[in-house]
Amino acid sequence: MFTETDLIQLAKQGVEPSVATQQIENFKKDFPFLKIIAPATINNGIIKLDCDEVDDLVDLYKGFDGSRLKFVPASGAATRMFKHLFEFIQDFPAKGAECLNDRNFGSASNFFNSINKFSFYPKLFDELWNTGYKMDELLERQYFLPIAEALLANDGLNYGNLPKGLILFHRYKDTSRTAMEEHLVEGAQYCRDTNGNLNMHLTVSAEHLAGFERLVERVKAYYESHYDVKLNISFSEQKSSTDTIAVEMDNTPFRNPDGTLLFRPGGHGALLDNLKDINSDVVFIKNIDNVVPDRLKPHTVRYKKALAGLLLSYKGIIFDYILKLHDNGYVDDEFLNQVLDFSKNELCILPPDSLNINDLKELKSYLIGILNRPIRVCGMVKNQGEPGGGPFWAKNTDGTTSLQIVESSQIDLNDRTITEIFNQSTHFNPVDLVCYLKDYKGNKFDLLKYRDPLTGFISIKSKDGRNLKAQELPGLWNGGMSNWNTIFVEVPLITFNPVKSVNDLLRDEHQTD
Repeated sequence: MFTETDLIQLAKQGVEPSVATQQIENFKKDFPFLKIIAPATINNGIIKLDCDEVDDLVDLYKGFDGSRLKFVPASGAATRMFKHLFEFIQDFPAKGAECLNDRNFGSASNFFNSINKFSFYPKLFDELWNTGYKMDELLERQYFLPIAEALLANDGLNYGNLPKGLILFHRYKDTSRTAMEEHLVEGAQYCRDTNGNLNMHLTVSAEHLAGFERLVERVKAYYESHYDVKLNISFSEQKSSTDTIAVEMDNTPFRNPDGTLLFRPGGHGALLDNLKDINSDVVFIKNIDNVVPDRLKPHTVRYKKALAGLLLSYKGIIFDYILKLHDNGYVDDEFLNQVLDFSKNELCILPPDSLNINDLKELKSYLIGILNRPIRVCGMVKNQGEPGGGPFWAKNTDGTTSLQIVESSQIDLNDRTITEIFNQSTHFNPVDLVCYLKDYKGNKFDLLKYRDPLTGFISIKSKDGRNLKAQELPGLWNGGMSNWNTIFVEVPLITFNPVKSVNDLLRDEHQTD
């Protein structure tokens, strides 16, 4: 299938020929749909904590003296944040300000009418002034094109090309903060270790790494002094070895005009490789655009600590059971059934029908395999109609039934029964995870061994006017963590405030006044 030249390219890419061959087989066979059994709901897969329980878990986390780190996927560009402004720029020359009367440009109209509420307004004001424009005059004349171009263009603020992490999100009395800076402030309040260190890792794209590094260099001393914390900030890029091969519509390798193979980024599931390189006990995971100003941070901080406390509580029980299972003196019928009940009722893992629970040796082996896995506690918010994944009970390829975060692309929406189950979901995945990445001996798990390789995704794309098939790896918190021990917990909706469009920054939750 591959030529000698292909093999040289694969080696430079860091992709084993067997991996590329398997990816092509995936295109031919397609990925099987995940079989969801029921939505996870309160008291049926999702834990709801009362105030006293939250307080107790926060106190438990206070006593933790292990290593901790905040992991932030931050490679995505902000282009889609400004989609409606790019469309406005395209239409304005033909229609002028009248295009804002078009219902399709309601978002653009709202942006310009509220422009002084954005934290980047002063910088944009200055940018226009330096190019000979006065913001007030442009707004009065409804001549908005220079404003949009000054914000988005390369020779302006370049917000159309920057990553979200470098966009100013919130304005305070004497300063404004980017999304990344808000993560620093937030992390200092729940991810600081006993020595006052805040370890934070961001995954970024190669073209934006220098921008992040400049920002850290500029603000590090201020935040260390202001929050009495030592910042240890690291970055990594998505590895080229996680890119996936593209194919023609007939499933043969797609080749560039020069004959080389085409590889495409493998989606956020590729970040599992970055996560497995982290050497920390507890890892907090949260998207770059899900931050709030200081007045709302206490809600997030409180629940982050509670989730971490719950993680440590389950970790303690699991490690204790594993140690006893490795001691033959504890391998008796009563103890094994106690552990089995824990795995079913607390970890929500139902064993395969083939398991012979009367065979103590087989049962012991099954329980050790189930318990000795990475652990994640996932915050879930009530479903408010947001697009994306949610918590479900699902049948796994090994015959077990367990809790999974499921995206619509993973299920057969043509199956009426499956669609009804999916639509019954009461909660949404905000990407609010706290993870334990080491085993009971303190060794790092090889996270790649705990993903389900059959949960990838195939989509139709195009390049140079030619259609192609692209393949995404199992999603980071979907199939990438399929075989982790998973605990779902309801968290307040106020802790979920993503910025998908720039106008989301106009919501009360993102205003500082």
